[in-house]
Amino acid sequence: MLEVDCPCVTPEVVLKASGHVDKFTDLMVKDEKTGTCYRADHLLKDFCNEKIQKDLSISAEKAAELKHVLAVLDDLSAEELGAKIKEYGITAPDTKNPLSDPYPFNLMFQTSIGPSGLSPGYMRPETAQGIFVNFKDLYYYNGNKLPFAAAQIGQAFRNEISPRQGLLRVREFTLAEIEHFVDPDDKSHPKYSEVADLEFLMFPREQQVSGQSAKKIRLGEAVSKGIVNNETLGYFIGRVYLFLTHLGIDKDRLRFRQHLANEMAHYAADCWDAEIESSYGWIECVGIADRSAYDLRAHTDKSGVPLVAHEKFSEPKEVEAMNEKEALDMKSSLETKGEVEFYVCTLGENVTIKKSMVSISKEKKKEHQRTFTPSVIEPSFGIGRIIYCLYEHSFYMRSSKAGDEQQNVFRFPPLVAPIKCTVFPLVQNQQYEDVAKIISKSLTAAGISHKIDITGTSIGKRYARTDELGVPFAITVDSTSSVTIRERDSKDQIRVNVEEAASVVKSVTDGHTTWADAWANFPHHSSGSVED
Repeated sequence: MLEVDCPCVTPEVVLKASGHVDKFTDLMVKDEKTGTCYRADHLLKDFCNEKIQKDLSISAEKAAELKHVLAVLDDLSAEELGAKIKEYGITAPDTKNPLSDPYPFNLMFQTSIGPSGLSPGYMRPETAQGIFVNFKDLYYYNGNKLPFAAAQIGQAFRNEISPRQGLLRVREFTLAEIEHFVDPDDKSHPKYSEVADLEFLMFPREQQVSGQSAKKIRLGEAVSKGIVNNETLGYFIGRVYLFLTHLGIDKDRLRFRQHLANEMAHYAADCWDAEIESSYGWIECVGIADRSAYDLRAHTDKSGVPLVAHEKFSEPKEVEAMNEKEALDMKSSLETKGEVEFYVCTLGENVTIKKSMVSISKEKKKEHQRTFTPSVIEPSFGIGRIIYCLYEHSFYMRSSKAGDEQQNVFRFPPLVAPIKCTVFPLVQNQQYEDVAKIISKSLTAAGISHKIDITGTSIGKRYARTDELGVPFAITVDSTSSVTIRERDSKDQIRVNVEEAASVVKSVTDGHTTWADAWANFPHHSSGSVED
């Protein structure tokens, strides 16, 4: 993939062309007396959840109704959302004052560009638009061939109506996005077969609307049945699943939920969210969208960026400028009515064509290449949310051997642990400390993040401290010729020569071998009662 780094401030013309200025909104309500703003769907969701969970007098029929509202919440229009708020008598949470009708609120931060302040701009709500406006150059760098992808990691900004849930819903966040440009007539993917047999929790929109739960579905089956739009979209869904589970996300608390019709982003033809279950409920952490070509054509015409690709023919082809049936129907309407409605895709609207404006004749032209607007498959990763969920899924409580206390442990996979290894001289001894420094140099040379701990606390307390930080391995220097390597989760230890310590740790943390391999190949060390 090509990597780009685009500005955070985006001219209005770009985001107007993409539809964000007009359509990038959430529905908001106001306290009619104080003017305090709330997200309408959040108020309705909180009301339904509280009734279901805490109202013991609620009937089975009412509970089923509220569960159905929760299932279709994202699909409700402004009018339907307002009607539900009034029906249930929902008021402002703090003052109990009546609420206004829901109305759209644009989520972008507006700013002014230049000394005059006359050029409007916005803080980017996503990193994708920077890739789109550079499409011409990126296409050239890729040899004018499709498919190709560009990726970007950076800050994005959204003016959340009511930020909440700690680190999960914020106004500034780190986003990582891939834009995979593909021929709209061929959305196959050469590596699709590598993920087609993956089976995991999927939540298609039909199951959501009917009140069912997510079910395990084979990815290949979802694509073949048309539940997932196409192979390339399916490929990236599969890769996102492998990525998240490789990080350490619990596969039983990971699902892929399809967007409902009204929930779909204005630019998407199909969209799935990788949702991770946490103490806050299901959190959308990665969106995988098949962006429609509409916003790309709009870029071409309104922001001046030629978002088109070309396919050269081996031999010239005869083509008709318009479908014959469509042309004859238009000609008939013009002759009988004098005018006809015609949809202009680049404007996104119908225009009226009068008989005096056009003449229709049949002719064929020879073309040497096909010019078309590419489709885009876009995986979009919320980095902060993924890391938050990784902390939750990696945390557990471990009893001490004596069973008299609980110890906090983060069970990060070695690949993603912030610190891979600690080095402990068993006692404060110059020779042991010198050996620790030698091992530290070897770990640095191997690219392994580590820390040396020469505090005077007991080795058991030092092990416990690193377990709480999620450090997967600890090297203990208890002689000048060999050391022990302790694995965090099992607390098992092996003995290796000083010269081998760094290579053993690197091999396991890089995933080339496993701890089981190391356990099988090196002498075991019995820690006795050291850890207690």
